[in-house]
Formats: sequence, C-alpha cells, structure tokens
Amino acid sequence: MKWWLNLPLYTQIAIGGVIGIIVGFLLGENAKYLEPVGTLFINLLKMLIIPLVVTSVLAGILKMKDAKSVGKIGGGFLLYLVLTSFIATSFGVIVALILQPGKGLQSLLDHGETVEAAEFSFVEHFMTWIPTNIFQSLANMDMLPIILFTVFIGLVMITLGENSVPTVTKFVNESANIMLKLTSYVILLAPYGIFALLASLVGTFGSEMLSAVIKFVIADYIALILVLLIVYPIILKVTTGLNPVQFYKNIYPSMLFAFTTSTSTATIPVSMQVSKNNLGISQKTSGFTIPFGATANMDGFAVAIGVISVFAANLYNIPITIGMILQFVLLGLVLSIGAAGVRGAGIVMSIVLLEALGMPLLIIPILAAIWPVIDMGHTTLNIAGDLTGTTVVAKKNADLNEAVFNSTNNPKIDTSSEEVF
Repeated sequence: MKWWLNLPLYTQIAIGGVIGIIVGFLLGENAKYLEPVGTLFINLLKMLIIPLVVTSVLAGILKMKDAKSVGKIGGGFLLYLVLTSFIATSFGVIVALILQPGKGLQSLLDHGETVEAAEFSFVEHFMTWIPTNIFQSLANMDMLPIILFTVFIGLVMITLGENSVPTVTKFVNESANIMLKLTSYVILLAPYGIFALLASLVGTFGSEMLSAVIKFVIADYIALILVLLIVYPIILKVTTGLNPVQFYKNIYPSMLFAFTTSTSTATIPVSMQVSKNNLGISQKTSGFTIPFGATANMDGFAVAIGVISVFAANLYNIPITIGMILQFVLLGLVLSIGAAGVRGAGIVMSIVLLEALGMPLLIIPILAAIWPVIDMGHTTLNIAGDLTGTTVVAKKNADLNEAVFNSTNNPKIDTSSEEVF
C-alpha cells in the first residue's frame, strides 16, 4: 500500500482509469453497482464548485487592482472564446461533410420517439446570464449568472480600494486559501472515483447503438482531435511562442480528469492547480479565466453542433446548401458559448439546435444513447481550450512563469497547504 501512496496523483488517476475500464468489461452490467462511488466523488466536487469559483474569481480580480486590468484579461479571453468556438464548429461541419454520418441510415429513425419541442430565443438565452435573484442562481448552480455577479462585486471592491474594504478583502483571500486546501483533499479521492465512473460506463453502455452510429462517433472524435492537435498548438505558438508539446505535458492531469468525469465545472479545481503548479500562471489570471471558461467555453460542444447538424440533415434527407452550412456554424458559435458545463447539458442544447434548424426531434433519443461516449471527448477539448486561452492571456499580460512552464518535473497536482493568495 505504501508504494501506491508514494505514486504521483496523476499516475494514480491513470492507473485507476485503466483498472476501471478492465473491471467494466469483466463485470458487464454488474458494474452499475460501482456507480455510487463515482457519484459520491462527483458530488464532492460539485460541493466545491460555487465557493471555489466565487472566492477564486474575487481573489483574482482583487489581485488586478484596477478595472482596466480586468478588462484586458476578460476581454482577451472572451475574444479567444469566440474565435475558437467558430473554428471548432467549422471543423465539425467539414469533417462531417467528408464522412457523411447518417447517410443511408434512415432506419435509425425507427429508434426515435417524439420529443417535446422547446421554444428558444437567442435574446432570452443571453438575458439569463444576468441574475435577477443571485440566491436562486446559487441554489440552481447557474454558473454564468454567479460568475457575472461575482465580477460585478469584484469591480466595485477594486473601485473602492482595499483600504475601504480591508475586512472583506482579507475574508475573500483567506476563504480562497481554505477552499483550495479543501479541494486538494477531495482531489486525493480522484483515482477511486474515476475507477468507479469508468467501470460503470464501460459495463453498462449498450454496444448496439454505438455500432449503428459509429461513423457519427468517428466524425466527432476526428474533429475534436484536429482542433486539439492543430488549432490550439497554432494559437499557442503564434501568440506566445511557447512549446505546445510541453504545454500538453503540463495540462495532462486536467485532460485526463475531464475525460473521465465528462464535467467541465467539476474539473475547475484540478485546472486551478495545474495552472499554478504546471503552467506557472498566478491566480490573478487563472482565478478569472478558468471558472469563466468552464462555463462559457464549450469548443467540444461546438464541434458536436457541426457534426449533429450534418448528421440530422442526412437522416432527414435535407439537402445541405451553403446557406445551411453558414447557419450550422453560426448556431455553433451562439449555442456553445454559455452552454452549461455539466453532464446532460449537450442533449438539452441539441434540442435547441434542431428546433432552430426546423428539424424533427426524433434523433434526440439516439444522441442521448451515445452522448456518454462522445461527451468524454467534448469535455477534454473544453478543458484544453480553457487552459490554452488562460496561457495565452497570462503570457500577454506577463503573468506566466516560463521556468515553471518548462520544468521537467511537470505534471503534478499540489496537495500542500501553501497559501496562494
């Protein structure tokens, strides 16, 4: 047992994931009995999300000292999100047009069922970002309203100045340290939670539906991989000059965590530590960009929107015109920014997508059946995108320690009690 405890945490997580896959194959449907262990771990992470996000965002803003710094970091990161969402959707559409998933598979619609349509307004979608009742947003874990409210509070605090609110400033910084320490304890359970999650997923997922839509899954993953291995490295190299290979080596723990949990928001605690310990980025930048990115940056879902659009058009025998392709890309840009970073949100937004395209909802149950398989890739791309954007913004604002970034000791997840604020 001592050798296990002496292993680096990211190694324990990898081993737990591999064993979970093996156990899932061996136990089959009986692996579902392990699911409560994974659910317990996810619930512990969810417990951390709101207090960690609020204290981290506030502490990060207070580090900036003035509203101009907030605008530089926030504005740069938002521009990055819009650009990458547009590119990700385009890649999804292009790959799907080449592979043509759904072509000749109209019989799949026999597995569908009537799904109730949902009215959607783009204006109303964005208006929900502004909290009308912050306590209701906290109770429902509506992350964008919570983050925006926190940003407003932070801006008011730096406008007033630290001397005017010393007690609150000290409380925020100390609370952030407490939450980071609590996070480090919960993350120690990651190998066991990930083991249970993967065992349950592998053991209980039906293979028949997967084989029927294998071309859809392949198209989705090819597009994800292209964005991961081409788009992000080019952005990173052109804007910062940093080594993309070293970057991916540094963020490996976050990507592995995202792949196994399929939850962007639950990966926030890991990404915060990876950003500090492996990328050399201070909380001034990461305290804002990572929580915001986990909610607003959905490049993985943007890829899926492109693939789903072509897939649905093929199944319904709808000719794909240039105008439709432009509509696919625009919807990918709009719907992916602000989609909830939690399990199952993609299905809800897929209904919105089909409604916006004027297509029937018969394929929603089919998408729901395979979503656990593709969502692992989506979440991994989301997190890689968050950390790419964080690195770009940090480098541009001289908030990245290249000695830490290039350290050969990475990757690691710190579980010490060292204060960071």
